[in-house]
Formats: sequence, structure tokens, C-alpha cells
Amino acid sequence: MEPTFSFLTTAYRTEDYVAETIESVFAQKLDDWEHVIVDNGMSDDMARVVGRYLNDPRIILVRQENRGYAGGIAAAAKAARGRYLCVLDSDDHLMPGFCTRVGAVLDARPEIDAVAVDAHLFTDAEGLLPTGYMRSIGAGGNRRGRGRLSLLDVLGGEVPYYTAAIHREAWSAVNAYASGIEDVDESVIVWLRLADRFEVQMLPDRLARYRLRGDSDSRDEATVSTFERQLIRSFQAGAALATTPEEQEALDETVRRLRYDQALRRARSAFLRNDLPAARIAARDAFTHRRSLRAAVALASVTVAPGPVRLLYPAKQRLTSAAGRVAVRLNAPV
Repeated sequence: MEPTFSFLTTAYRTEDYVAETIESVFAQKLDDWEHVIVDNGMSDDMARVVGRYLNDPRIILVRQENRGYAGGIAAAAKAARGRYLCVLDSDDHLMPGFCTRVGAVLDARPEIDAVAVDAHLFTDAEGLLPTGYMRSIGAGGNRRGRGRLSLLDVLGGEVPYYTAAIHREAWSAVNAYASGIEDVDESVIVWLRLADRFEVQMLPDRLARYRLRGDSDSRDEATVSTFERQLIRSFQAGAALATTPEEQEALDETVRRLRYDQALRRARSAFLRNDLPAARIAARDAFTHRRSLRAAVALASVTVAPGPVRLLYPAKQRLTSAAGRVAVRLNAPV
């Protein structure tokens, strides 16, 4: 008999974390799931960790050479038998009530094709952080997090947390994690297409835990730059779906905001490595995209008084600010 939920995990260089991820699935109050883990790199250590759970038939291990994040998810989806497919990264956790809460919504409203949720942010050192995932990406107010998720919402930047329950037919219809578009964030493409064509319910409940790792690639300049480029390209790909003036306006504002954030991060990064010419160019770029007080202060700081301003940056802030607002999106293993 097919399970209701198939959790899809691609694992690469997360041997220290994946057991906790698996345990969070075992902790579900509703026992109607399977968990497909792809050893995305043929790691003997990964196979040993996952192998400890293979006596339970609900745990399925697939091994393959590294085909990237999307390739790992695609392999897991191919092996899955469940009615609803749920991506779960190999260093993140489900909350115990995920299956119960989402399952109740699906039982009550069978016309729904996908259920999205919010998530806690956490670190190993600090535990749960007060800000949830959706608010951390700027989607925490008014209607955000409640009710039907529309294309207008997603074009406006309300991209749900990646762990969601997506009906198998909808997953296939949107070519989830196999969009055919180069150099994009596949999760953004999934949500754009789902919101455009299917009934998506957004729950405000924080039903997962998103790990912020100190060793994350979010601190790497090249990785952050790549992510920023892919994120902008993902929304630009949504232009073909924007058919109303309101949708086009929302899309334009989102791309403008992303370029503004990108320019501010580049200004900070250049400033902290003492490249003042590059910092000035990036700060001017940010001010061009959005004439905000924040951008004006950044421009003035690197133009008028860079020395005193540098003293305001403690060591910890220098590390975290380099990643900027996009850092929260970068912890998924590749």
C-alpha cells in the first residue's frame, strides 16, 4: 500500500547531520510515510549512517554519483511511492506534527494539490531562533502565511519553505526540480509553476526546523554571488507567467529588491576587504535600484568617512553581513 507522504532527501557531505534528519521523520505522530535518502556521491560513511535504519522498510537508500542537488531530489522522487512528495534536506528536521497537521488539511480539502508550511530557524549553538523562515525572507506580514498561495504572492517574493507536501500529479506536471531552465533556483521555479496552475494552501504553522550552519557555504563570497544570480534569474523566468499588470508589477518590484539587496551586500563585502572603489560602485548601484535611507547611508559611508564606519563593524558582524539577507537560503547541500 502506498504511503501518504514520501520524504525526499539528497545527502552529500552531511554525514554528521543526516541521522538527526531521519530521526525527525521517525518522530512523526502520524505513521503513514516513507523516507527516501539518496547518497548523492557514493559515500561509504553516508551509506553506513543510513544503513543503520534500513531494517525499517519505510527507509529507502539510493546510491549514485553526485548529480547535484536537483539530480539527487529527482532520483529520490523516482524511487518514491507516496501520494505526496516532500523535499527534506539532509541537515534539517521535521517537527513531530508535520504529517498530522498537513494530513488533516489534505483530508478535509482533497481539492488541494500542495500544502506549504513555515519553519523554525535554528543553530546548534543557540537552538531555535525567534524569527521563522518566512519572516526571515521578508514574507511575514498581513495575509502572508495564511490561505491560498497565488501566483501574485510568489511573484511578490513569498516563496514558501522548501519542505511541503506536493501531490505526485502536480509534482510531475510542473517538472519539479527538473525545470529545464539553466542556472536557476529550482525551488523558486517549482513554487511559481505550482501557484500558477494548482491549488496551493499556505499554513502559518512552523512544522520544520531549518538549520543555519556555521560552516555553511553562505559565508563564501562566490557561493553567495552564484545564489543571488540564480535567484534573480528564477524570478525573471516567471515573467512568462505574469499575465496581469498587478503580477508584472509585483515581479518587477521583487527583481528590483533582489538587485538592491545584492548591491548592498557587494558594497559591504568590498568595504570590509578594503576595496573602496568597488564598494562605492556597488553602493551607487543599490541607491539606483532603491533610493532608501539604508542605501544612502551605505553610499555616504564608503564615500565620505570609510575609516570611522569600519570601526562600527565588530568581527562577528563582518562575518555574517557578507552573506547578507540571502544567507538563510544557502544551507541546502549541493
